[in-house]
This record gives sequence, C-alpha cells and structure tokens, in this order.
Amino acid sequence: MARLDPSGVAIRPYASGPQRMRHRAFRSLARRCAAAPCAILALAGLAACAPSPPATLTLATTTSTADSGLLDFLLPPFERDHKVTIQVVAAGTGQALEIGKRGDADLLIVHAPSQEERFVAEGHGVYYKALWHNDFVLLAPGEDPAGIRGLADASAAMRQIATRRAAFVSRGDNSGTHQKEKELWAAAGLRPDGPWYLSVGQGMGETLLLADEKGAYLLADRGTFLKFRARLRLEVAVEGDLRLQNPYHALVVNPERYPHVKYELAVKLVDYLTSEPTQRALSGFGAAEFGQAQFHPSSEEWRALQAASGGR
Repeated sequence: MARLDPSGVAIRPYASGPQRMRHRAFRSLARRCAAAPCAILALAGLAACAPSPPATLTLATTTSTADSGLLDFLLPPFERDHKVTIQVVAAGTGQALEIGKRGDADLLIVHAPSQEERFVAEGHGVYYKALWHNDFVLLAPGEDPAGIRGLADASAAMRQIATRRAAFVSRGDNSGTHQKEKELWAAAGLRPDGPWYLSVGQGMGETLLLADEKGAYLLADRGTFLKFRARLRLEVAVEGDLRLQNPYHALVVNPERYPHVKYELAVKLVDYLTSEPTQRALSGFGAAEFGQAQFHPSSEEWRALQAASGGR
C-alpha cells in the first residue's frame, strides 16, 4: 500500500533511483502549488492593511481668497482632522459658478451675491451660507492724475477717471470684483471704452501687478491689496462707500443634480468655516502683518454669538 508524504502525494516504497528523483521533483512542485493560495491571501492581507489614499474635495473659489493667503491659513487644520486633500481651483466668481454648474466642484466660495442667488434659484447650489466680508478699494497711482483721492462717492470717482481718460485696468473676467466695477460704472452712467481702459481677464494678484506697472487706476478687494501692498506703488484713493462692501458666501453643489458630489464632506467644510473658532481665527488674519485684518467674520453662527455676548 502506498504511503502519503506531507504534501499528500502517494510514494511507492522501494522506488528505483530515477523514480525517486521524479518523485522528489513532483513533491516539490506539489508543495509550491499548495503554498500558492497562502501567499495570495497574505498579499491580499497586506493590501487590506495598506492605508487608503485621502479623500479629495474640490473647492472652486474666487482668486482673492487664494491670493490673499486666507485659504492657506484656514484649510490645513480641516485637511488634517478629516484626512482629506482639498483641491483648490482659483478662478473669478463667474468662472467658479460655471465650474459648479458643470458639476466639476464639490463646493464654491464666491463673492457676487446676485449671481449666487441665481445659481441657487436655478437648482445648482444648496447649503448657501455667509462666510466673511471685507471691502473693495479704488486704487490710484501716486500722482493721482484724475484727482479722486479722498472722494466719498465711488461712482463719482469712476466718472472722474473716465472724464480725464486716466488709465484704468479692469479684471475683465466676470469675477465678483469685475461685477462690482461694472455696477459702479453703471451707477456713473458710463460704459468705459477706449485706449485708456484695459480689460485683462486676469486674477486679482496679476491685475494688481499689471496696474501698478502701468500706473493705472484699479478696483481691488482690500484683502488681496494688503497682501501685495509691499510690492506696489498704488495707494488707496477711495474707500468707505457702502457700495464697496464685499461679502463672501459658500455654496455646496447640488447632489441631486450631480450625484458624484461629496455632499457630506463639503457640508462639514462649510460648517468648519462658519464655526465660532474658525470665525474668531480669521477675524485677526493679517492684522499683525498689515496693521488691519484682511477679512471680517460674518457667518450666522458668529453673528448670533456676537448678539448674545453684546458684541464682545
């Protein structure tokens, strides 16, 4: 009767030399085959234990939140705590809203309220929340050829620039800043045109540098201007007009229209940005470096807390 070796292969006793060699080779092959499933399971186990890559959240945002340094300040703690990578797509507000309409972002941070409200009304966005605000400033070269420095009425200043045909650089990119500029021209009863008016289709930082190079007037958000101020000769000429207020909002792209949107994670980011600790942190952002904050908190949570504490 044949006996079985540990691999389960039958071995006949008293085999000849060549037969024994064939038996040994066959046993070796059998052992390797028997061990193969174990090796596959071990590799599968290693793969299961390997850390999964972090989730990715796509944020389409106006260039001013990126150029000012605000997102570099606010986002890393959220990325660390939630093990997520936030892919920031910095564009003008108009472009950011178009990205949202295509479903190519999970959430937006923008600053053109009339366009934002239309975006929500058309069913593209949900979870629409106030974040923070700053203001726009009208910048002038040092010599101020249009003589607008100190004017309280921003539209009157724009009219004076056009009357003098003084060089003016426009972002021309359908951004929130560009929309505000067009509102001011409309309030002045003007549609700017001519060689003195340069529309560049660039973000806030690039437009600031170009206007400075050309010695031209420019409308800018205060946060980005402060970030770039050390590199500029342009100076604030007009500020404080109520029409120059600049609110920012967050919107989550509607998951019912775009099922791939990471809705729950996007909502968590919005909740983080509107929370009291984050709002308090951004209230001092830039103050040590520039002598004034670049942005001011304005979320519902922050306003409720300020009301409850008497503004303290």
